[in-house]
Amino acid sequence: MARMHSKKRGKSSSKRPQIKVAPDWVKLNSKEIEELIVKMAKQGMNSTIIGLRLRDEYGIPNVRVICKKTITQIMKDNGIKIDYPDDLLNLIKKAVRVRKHLSENKRDIHNRIKLSHTEAKIKRLVRYYRRIGKLPADWVYDPDTAALLVK
Repeated sequence: MARMHSKKRGKSSSKRPQIKVAPDWVKLNSKEIEELIVKMAKQGMNSTIIGLRLRDEYGIPNVRVICKKTITQIMKDNGIKIDYPDDLLNLIKKAVRVRKHLSENKRDIHNRIKLSHTEAKIKRLVRYYRRIGKLPADWVYDPDTAALLVK
């Protein structure tokens, strides 16, 4: 399948092995892992960063296999509110950075095109998140308010 915003074809890559049972090297049980997740979330980390830290520092390859819930489900169950999904926030941050760059470099046509690609991805994600109910039905991406949202 071809890429959406380039003329290249997609590359096949390795996939994470499907783990059915918790590996032997994981010494923590599900309650301890949930406590770790809640502690990190209260420190202000998002679910992506929490997953990376659990993998790198604690040797937990997949929280879902051990706890039978995802990191965001654990955060939601413990009353930690997630305002916006991580992938949407990362794209909005990227768009804000590119807009700032374009305000300083007016003739950069390549990044102007990439900005339109990034904003198209944002609009597709917003449409999806509105449909499944993670965003309010009247939420609209606006570049001016996005800069305030990121800060």
